[in-house]
Amino acid sequence: MFPKIDFSQLNLMDALDIAILVEVEAFERYTLFTHQLGHRYPDDAADVFRRMAESEKKHADELIQQRKALFADTPVVVNKDALFDVEAPEVGSVRWNMSPFKAFQLVLASEKKAFAFYDEALSYVNDDKVKTLFSELRDEEAEHVRMIQEFITQLPPEAHIDLDDED
Repeated sequence: MFPKIDFSQLNLMDALDIAILVEVEAFERYTLFTHQLGHRYPDDAADVFRRMAESEKKHADELIQQRKALFADTPVVVNKDALFDVEAPEVGSVRWNMSPFKAFQLVLASEKKAFAFYDEALSYVNDDKVKTLFSELRDEEAEHVRMIQEFITQLPPEAHIDLDDED
C-alpha cells in the first residue's frame, strides 16, 4: 500500500485531495507519453494517450469542483509525494513503436491499478464520507476497466501491429 498515508485518519477533504492528485498525476503522465510518441497517424498510440489525458483532466476538474463546493479555498494538506503511480502508468512503459493495442493494454493496467488502490484503501478507512467517496471512485475505475476492455475488443486488426523501424 502507501505507507505515507494513514487512511484511518483521512477526512473527506483529504480524501478528495488524494483523488485529485491521483487524477492529475495520470493526466500529466499521459500528456508526457503523448509528447514523447508524437502523432503519426489517426488513432495511433499517441492518440490513445491524448484521449486518456483529456479524460483524466476532466475527472480531476470534477473532483476539484466538488472539493471547492464543500471546502472553498481551504489549503491542501496532503503531500503529493505520498502518492506515486497510483493510476498513472510507469514512466518508462512506452516505446516509440507502440501499437494502439499496446497503448490500450497499458491504459487497462493503469485503470486496474487505480481500482486496486481504492479497493485496498477502503479496508483502512474509518470515516463514512471517505468510505462513500472511495467506494464511488473504485466503482468508477471498475467501469473504466470495463469500457477499456470493450474498446480493446473492437480494435481493428491493424491496431495490434507495432510500427516498423523506418530507417
